[in-house]
Amino acid sequence: MSSVLKRSLLAACLAVPTLGWAQNELSNFTATGRGGVATTFATDYQAIGINPGNLGRVGGARFAFTIGEFGAGIGSQALTRTQLNKIVYQADEKLSLADKQELARTFTSDNALNVNVDATTFGLAVAVPGLGSIAISNRQRISSHVALNKNAAEIAFLGKDAPIFQNYSIQTSPLVSEALDGTEIQMAWLNEFNVALGTRLLDLPLVQLSGGVGYRYIQGVGIVDTRVADGKVEAYGSMSPLFNINYGALVNNPSFNLREKASGLQPVGEGHGFDLGLALEAGKKLRLGLAVTDLGNMSWEGNLVTANDQKLKRLRSSGIDSYNFFEEAAEIFSAGSDSLFQYQPSATRKAALPTKLRAGAGLRVSEYFETGLDVTLPLNTVAGNISAPFVGLGVDYKPVRWLRLSSGVSAGAGYNVSVPLGLTLTTGIYEAGISTRDVAGLLSSENPYLSMAAGFLRFKFGKVE
Repeated sequence: MSSVLKRSLLAACLAVPTLGWAQNELSNFTATGRGGVATTFATDYQAIGINPGNLGRVGGARFAFTIGEFGAGIGSQALTRTQLNKIVYQADEKLSLADKQELARTFTSDNALNVNVDATTFGLAVAVPGLGSIAISNRQRISSHVALNKNAAEIAFLGKDAPIFQNYSIQTSPLVSEALDGTEIQMAWLNEFNVALGTRLLDLPLVQLSGGVGYRYIQGVGIVDTRVADGKVEAYGSMSPLFNINYGALVNNPSFNLREKASGLQPVGEGHGFDLGLALEAGKKLRLGLAVTDLGNMSWEGNLVTANDQKLKRLRSSGIDSYNFFEEAAEIFSAGSDSLFQYQPSATRKAALPTKLRAGAGLRVSEYFETGLDVTLPLNTVAGNISAPFVGLGVDYKPVRWLRLSSGVSAGAGYNVSVPLGLTLTTGIYEAGISTRDVAGLLSSENPYLSMAAGFLRFKFGKVE
């Protein structure tokens, strides 16, 4: 792997989280333009992971496919635009002492950094007469979240010179659970193979009810989940050999399940997930949707390390020395050579998938205008889930037949109020578009949010009656 590619992967997801927070809609450029509002909008393969009930709806395509829909977003409620831009574009720039002190201050936040990368490598949906529609897809999901308390932020950027290490003694050192309370560093990279089925359950003149179910086989490329709260410490990691992490003496421990470097993504875990959804249409205008997504579990085994509560260790280094936050923070908070934690090898770790409840209502005013309201609730706090409830209002408007404009307003899931924008060129069989989750976030100096989603090879044929 080239050094440039490796750094890009590390910057996207290593040792601590986030290009965003499990927002599946980032791989759906049409939903991104509505700020993630999709529970009543998403159709064909784009309904996977959102609401499989929509696959049984009237009006969906008889045959649809795509290659390479993708999206990415990185945002912060603490950093300035200049700081975020340097993390993204100038990672090699060295930090002065003043820079370190300022970053230690700004990273003291429960939403210091959120990152999401979603990519649908391929998607396909086919309507089967008398049954409904079947959809399949492959999707890469990377999500991450960083929240640091004051001590954790100072340790990250000042290292052994952090105030908590003044007059340090292992005998009087506080426990990690005391010193780092409120700290969360989470990341997950999943490679999913999805199949979903939606069918009509009730078909009356004024009311149609559809139900759907989705299944996914998941390969775990990597996870880091470090949470310190309420006197408890949960810290574990399982990373693909792709990342070339130096585990030091741990590799000589017979209990350590070392995975050797090979080719491909080299997964270190696997799991199974399920989605359930309902879609109701009343008359020609009102649509309601309800779904539970990502039910299931992952089992992590390769390169698995865990840590429990312990005395806070003093670092040997002076902390993060450049804007390459992700790679350098790995050495401190993961199983690197200068880690705060004493990690131990483990045989297996079972973890729940990031389960969410989605509810939506939509109003189709005409073939040129549609609006919808979405609410998404996290049902657990595992790595990869949204960090807070999400609420969004989205609209689709076609000023002419070949152009669809999307926008709205949304908030939550670790972000401030966002105003999205999307442009989609559409014909009878072809769609291509580009969108952003937040126009203001692209420009504002505070609470910056850089996001983009795009798709250029989406095709749809026929219509389900």
